[in-house]
Amino acid sequence: MSTGMLAFLSLLPIIAVGVFLVGLRWPASKAMPIAYLVAVGLALYVWKVPGVNVAAASINGLVVAGTLLYIIFGAILLLNTLQESGGIKTIRQGFTDISEDRRIQVIIVAWLFGSFIEGAAGFGTPAAVAVPLMVGLGFPAMAAVVAGMVIQSTPVSFGAVGTPMLVGVQSGLSADPTITTDFLALVTAIGGKVALLHMIAGTLVPLFVVALMTRFFGKNKSFTEGLKVWKFALFSSFAMTIPYIIVANVLGPEFPSMIGGLVGLAIVVFAAKKGFLLPPKEDTWDFEEKSKWDPEWIGKLEIKDISHKSGSMSMFKAWLPYVLVGVFLVLTRLKTLPLQGWMQSWTVKFENIFGSAITASFQPLYLPGTIFILVSVITFFIHGMNGSAYGRAWSQSAKTMLSASTALIFTVPMVQVFLNTGGGAAGFERMPIELANGVAALAGEFWPIFATFIGGLGAFIAGSNTVSNMMFSLFQYDVGSQIGVDPSWIVALQAVGGAAGNMICVHNVVAASAVVGLVGKEGAVIRKTLFPFTYYALLSGAVGYSIVWYSQKGIFNIGSFIAVIIAFAAVYIIATNNKRASLLTNTSNNK
Repeated sequence: MSTGMLAFLSLLPIIAVGVFLVGLRWPASKAMPIAYLVAVGLALYVWKVPGVNVAAASINGLVVAGTLLYIIFGAILLLNTLQESGGIKTIRQGFTDISEDRRIQVIIVAWLFGSFIEGAAGFGTPAAVAVPLMVGLGFPAMAAVVAGMVIQSTPVSFGAVGTPMLVGVQSGLSADPTITTDFLALVTAIGGKVALLHMIAGTLVPLFVVALMTRFFGKNKSFTEGLKVWKFALFSSFAMTIPYIIVANVLGPEFPSMIGGLVGLAIVVFAAKKGFLLPPKEDTWDFEEKSKWDPEWIGKLEIKDISHKSGSMSMFKAWLPYVLVGVFLVLTRLKTLPLQGWMQSWTVKFENIFGSAITASFQPLYLPGTIFILVSVITFFIHGMNGSAYGRAWSQSAKTMLSASTALIFTVPMVQVFLNTGGGAAGFERMPIELANGVAALAGEFWPIFATFIGGLGAFIAGSNTVSNMMFSLFQYDVGSQIGVDPSWIVALQAVGGAAGNMICVHNVVAASAVVGLVGKEGAVIRKTLFPFTYYALLSGAVGYSIVWYSQKGIFNIGSFIAVIIAFAAVYIIATNNKRASLLTNTSNNK
């Protein structure tokens, strides 16, 4: 069978997701079973994978889905605990004191706090923490999910203390015995390149978050209202990405996102309190009152305005649970401390499922869900809650988690079947590799522009930058060598694209939506995040193309032209938006 036909067949499960979930707007609970059946059919009848392997991959998927549901439950429980204790009301007032403008709030919570949590824990944890926090602050559930997904880009390559690089890229490249270099040194060098590409593409991410929010969830459905805060958005971007790239090149892949997010958070919150680059008071932006929201935006997670039993709570006490989450995640992820080894010592493992080579395993203590639940219990005591209020938090969290289970128990098994299609009687490579082979055959010297999209596709399918890097790093390295460019740059493009793919990853969207009870609207979220993903992958790929071909083609190459066009488009949109906003202000003043 031809490379092109194999690539097309490999694409069918993804086409099924696109048609039913995104195109026809079916809920994931209905669309993903179809995608699962397509993947199973291809595995059995085209790739001729043994039935026991397909069944084993499905069981592995159910185990992974169970761990995701556990994380979702823990995140919802923490939020509900804070709601019942009155902590959320105090936190909401604290953000109002910094700025009542929702555009400023979303940058601080999603971009900066989310980047720090991504650096500490990764694996979708920022959405589990930042998304419900935004709902607690009064954001529509869908607006919070979209914001939480869009920021799943720049910090992701160095999330979970560098796991996508140190585990994903390193284990992917180490599969080739002909690469005899020091892998840690190679991955560290690639990490510096990744940070540069992320810094360039990530510059506009906070502005994307704000503009998408005002366009889709504002009263006037206007990009203009979001673009008005471009100065603050760019300031917030650089406050995170400058320390981020310094750390990546000085300390290595473990801490760029964590330190970048934390330093950026400190700088931006201080600046916002001083009113630096904030819009004037009369231009404060907010959502309409909740009664006028589109029902599609509203999740089942209902935030109540509950006060602490004493009538008030200090800001320190209200924020302490989230501080503890950050501290515990960092302490349990640092290899230099014994906590990581202790929490990973208990592994539940199902080896050689049905006699196959597939093994499912998880580490209950190491999962972020355990930390969320632990902090929830601590919060019960430090906030002086009563038993009935805490009981309500548990029961409501269980109900919200269960509503997400149908979608995830088909989404993740589909992913695992797709990934485990190697070794079939037909002799084909795994579906992801066949798909990448087809693209590589068409791309030729333009491969750097496509490399980020392959990385993004891997994350879209697998739900993980780490897994995408494990699948494609060696493939990307080989393609780079074949077309005669520095292969480490091609691997860097893979890592950047894999990070950006988290914006549109189905099971991350399902998980983030489930945390706030927004079940069945996953396709609507992906439609809104598809454009920022395309921007991110295209700009990174164009810059990468310009870099790798610079010595042979000079600065005037197609990559440079694409990058310049994107930059000019951004400047033009911001400039014309400012002019339009000034005209509107003058007109209203004259009236």
